[in-house]
Amino acid sequence: GKACLLLAAFELTKRALEVEDNNLPTINSAKDAVAQLQELRTAKKEHFVALYLNARDQLVHKETISIGIINPSLVHPREVFKPAIDHLAASIIVAHNHPSGGVEASEDDMIITRRLIETGGIVGINVSDCLIISKNSFQTLN
Repeated sequence: GKACLLLAAFELTKRALEVEDNNLPTINSAKDAVAQLQELRTAKKEHFVALYLNARDQLVHKETISIGIINPSLVHPREVFKPAIDHLAASIIVAHNHPSGGVEASEDDMIITRRLIETGGIVGINVSDCLIISKNSFQTLN
């Protein structure tokens, strides 16, 4: 009985330590990305979130980069790309919500999108999409 218990414990430990890439969600479209960001639809403040993907477009990490007040959210490329480097991401998808309900990009939205794409080009991590999410819809910026 004890031998069976030990074997079961070893097997459970072995399974817990194995990392199966097949269990990671694959993100092939903006719609797939939005499915990973549902909490942004009902957030009362603006959240800026990054999804970090491996070379097979599988989600390896998700991180909230900043939370704004009612509508502005402050973002700097270093806060977006540090986790990408830490998690060896091949690409990233960034998204933020508009609690007001609209998905129209502001001038600030366009500026940070361009800065992130430029930074990604420098560090070799592709920004594959930038999204604005509201309660009922979303828009891609690139």
